[in-house]
Amino acid sequence: MAVAICSRAALLGTWRKAFPEGRICAALPATSGKDEGGGLLWLHAERRDAAGVGEWVADALRRIPHARIVVMSDAPEQVAALHALNQGARGYCHAQAAPDLLRQIGVVVGNGGMWIGPELMQRVLGSVNALLDSRGAPSGDSLSALTPRERAVAMEVSKGATNKEVARRLGITERTVKAHLAATFEKLGVRDRLELVIRVRESATRLARSVA
Repeated sequence: MAVAICSRAALLGTWRKAFPEGRICAALPATSGKDEGGGLLWLHAERRDAAGVGEWVADALRRIPHARIVVMSDAPEQVAALHALNQGARGYCHAQAAPDLLRQIGVVVGNGGMWIGPELMQRVLGSVNALLDSRGAPSGDSLSALTPRERAVAMEVSKGATNKEVARRLGITERTVKAHLAATFEKLGVRDRLELVIRVRESATRLARSVA
């Protein structure tokens, strides 16, 4: 059963439509011997500032160590998303997102992936790329297992491109992009786009250093 934490349940009308059997609680439990909501916990940020969102996520994980947390905000912003993710959240979205989208987010995060939406994803990928540029020698498998087309898709995604943008740049359909990404995730053992971009950038950096 899905569980959301919000001081005023009336604020989560679309969440209630997405999860009619779900439960909304006013506050986190003091302690928990088991994962709430089968491991998926939705936190409504309400009026918390960016740092406060991160602290709340950290507190939730101290109480429910194995929870997969999605933060919902009435006014999503990059800084708050980064604070939430840095403290261990697996998702960040608009509190009034459509029920179908909320259910999709639940599936992605529940299966071990990450969700922050396409716009924030592009910004976060930029931050990840900047971080990787400043790191030392990378490690990990190369991209040699990928086909040329899968590699091309992976490279576009690593630049922050959405599926639609990748399809347009490579002259293929979005459906084909999704198929290539699914195959790429499986071959590289990654779960989402963030893990993919890290793998791509590490591979590129390692190759550049080997020929330097």
